[in-house]
Amino acid sequence: MNKAVGIIPARWNSTRFPGKPLYLIAGKPLLRRVWEQSMRARNLDAVIIATDDMRIGEAAFDWGAEVALTSTRHRSGTDRVAEVARKAKHFAYIINIQGDEPLVDPRLIDRLVEKLRSDRKIAIVTSAHPFENPAEASSPHQVKVVVDLKGRALYFSRAAIPSSRIGGFTAAEESGRWGKHPFLLLRHQGIYGFRRRTLLQFVKWKPTPLERAESLEQLRAVENGVKIHVLVTAKGSPGVDTPQDAGALEQTLVRAKRRVVS
Repeated sequence: MNKAVGIIPARWNSTRFPGKPLYLIAGKPLLRRVWEQSMRARNLDAVIIATDDMRIGEAAFDWGAEVALTSTRHRSGTDRVAEVARKAKHFAYIINIQGDEPLVDPRLIDRLVEKLRSDRKIAIVTSAHPFENPAEASSPHQVKVVVDLKGRALYFSRAAIPSSRIGGFTAAEESGRWGKHPFLLLRHQGIYGFRRRTLLQFVKWKPTPLERAESLEQLRAVENGVKIHVLVTAKGSPGVDTPQDAGALEQTLVRAKRRVVS
């Protein structure tokens, strides 16, 4: 059993952006853009949209996606992914693809699968990249990760880690200091590759103290002694958290299309 599946969890009731999966960006639903990017990954044997909402399920089915209807009681996307994985026993590797990253790179998905296949010691693999603007690392909405010399996650935080401060610095000064070592200041991109048994074990564990403190469920794995390998890439893909993010992305896509046409 060496097959891999990409599962995209999608829910309607986002606190900051209700109905986000079907929000039109340049004429196409956000979730459909994620699905189309995922379908381009060569190492996935299937791509499944996991949702508890019939509006999302029916729309995804209409554009040709495989859809799994899940429980309404899940607290996180990982729980939703695990429900599908529990029934899909013929997949050894599960890639949890965020439903709000419409520019997710298919090559990154392929690399996650390749990493799991090539090293049996790796149970979970994720991705990070240097901040394009180091000053953004101060935002609690941007998750940071620090890694050890073997590429394994030491810690994830909403705070700016590692700290370079001896005294107080302005954002511009801090950006200049980090400009010399941008590879140390990494933005975590919330895509995960799991071995199936690790994912099913993960959702059985209760939320842990650091997970609750940071509101970051990946710390549950770290606190339970699971090593998370981090693939560091040159660039990442932006997430869509608000209607304003969607509008900015639409403008980017329109400009890119104009450049291609011209």
